[in-house]
Amino acid sequence: MRYFLAVLAFLGTLQATGATAQDGPVVVELFTSQGCSSCPPADAMLHDLAKRDDVIALSLHVDYWDYIGWKDIFGRPENTARQHAYARAAKATMVYTPQMVIGGVQHVVGSRPMQVVDAIRQQAARPNVVEVRLARAGDRLQIRATARENGDYVVQLVRFTPQETVDIRRGENAGHSYSYVNIVKAWQTVGTWTGGDPYVVEVEASGPNGIAVIVQQANSGPIVGAAQLR
Repeated sequence: MRYFLAVLAFLGTLQATGATAQDGPVVVELFTSQGCSSCPPADAMLHDLAKRDDVIALSLHVDYWDYIGWKDIFGRPENTARQHAYARAAKATMVYTPQMVIGGVQHVVGSRPMQVVDAIRQQAARPNVVEVRLARAGDRLQIRATARENGDYVVQLVRFTPQETVDIRRGENAGHSYSYVNIVKAWQTVGTWTGGDPYVVEVEASGPNGIAVIVQQANSGPIVGAAQLR
């Protein structure tokens, strides 16, 4: 526990050390499940990451542990499909929880703080290819992206709930109450883009949920730009 707290403290000072050389936030995707007994430490770490301005921390609950006694109320087959797509891109033979995918390219065990810290530092040192700016007016969101180089990009809109607490009554975590942050409720492709001219589009963005826009190379490649509104 003392080691874990020390690493979290180091996480909190990461920005002050000059590790955030890039001009946009690092995207951290946590693939987790309420039915996974090894996931709570990773879920707790995401709370700390979600407080940072230089990180977009997203919790993607999968559904493949539902059979062991507790159906994850946030589990989405789309999240499972995204994790499998990352595995195929990395030529990995399996998926697991808790897994963090950082910057779309680095896969680490989400309950290993030092691995997470190192991966965030590495991605923060990589300049973003795409600058993303968001402007919200009522129920409309304007997305504007500019690229330093051409590519095969996918522009994605993510909707997430900032925080919810769940009492788990069955399965491996039965009898515990856990709080989850930035729970992904929808992940949609807004469009594709080659990066030549600025990408400008307006989309519907009603409701209280948080919003992130992620620009990623096609076929589950690196994330090249991102921004969020809370």
